[in-house]
Amino acid sequence: MFYGAKEGKVEIGATDMNYVTFGRGQKNLIIIPGLGDGLKTVKGTKILLTVMYKLFAKEHKVYFFSRKNHIEEGYSTREMAEDQRIAMENLGIQNAYVMGISQGGMISQYLAIDYPQMVDKLVIGVSVSKQNDNMQKVIKNWIALAKNNDYKNLIIDTMEKTFTEDRLKKYRLCYPILTKAGKPKDFNRFIIQSNACLHHNAYDELDKIKCSTLVIGGDSDKIVGENASKEMAERINKSKLILYKGLGHGAYEETKDFNRQVLRFLIS
Repeated sequence: MFYGAKEGKVEIGATDMNYVTFGRGQKNLIIIPGLGDGLKTVKGTKILLTVMYKLFAKEHKVYFFSRKNHIEEGYSTREMAEDQRIAMENLGIQNAYVMGISQGGMISQYLAIDYPQMVDKLVIGVSVSKQNDNMQKVIKNWIALAKNNDYKNLIIDTMEKTFTEDRLKKYRLCYPILTKAGKPKDFNRFIIQSNACLHHNAYDELDKIKCSTLVIGGDSDKIVGENASKEMAERINKSKLILYKGLGHGAYEETKDFNRQVLRFLIS
């Protein structure tokens, strides 16, 4: 049922990186999650991730990677991509399909730009390639909340900006639990990763991405902005754009069609 799901760690220099893997396929699929990794790594989530992404398990050997466990001030999305390359190489993964969600999409851009031989196909989900006022405002507010140890309002603001009103009607009932569960011991990891988002700018290099690319997002994204996906698709030569009308940053979760579209792209 859980497709051989297991957790592991891979060495990255003087530290290591958590990952979850499952699936029966021959082709490797690397999935890089978003900024939520700054609050909780993939450790302890193998069953949840397998259930959420079981659609890929038959055709692929799926790997979910966190960022490395000890990160330093000024750690950039480009450096995250370099560490992702090291992790893949240390696990014997020479090339793979790569899907990055949100900040994971930023990292995947640099992985495809700097190490094109490692990325056979690329999926950039609900992400952005360059700065805009909307993203700056949202993430700076999250950083302020984190510095004030205000986990409750950090979670609420994240949820309110990620999901549609229909989904929020269900989630708001769970806020008393969600705003207490999973609070990290400190917010340093989250703040460092958030600052990396604020300085990400791969836009002028997107034309270096040579592999087939799917850019997929919502046209009502309150975090990265409404035009971020379209901007990326216009700069990547071999790209396909899918925009979900009326959905935002949570499009990857709010529609089952998201994973189906990704799978269709990967096996085509």
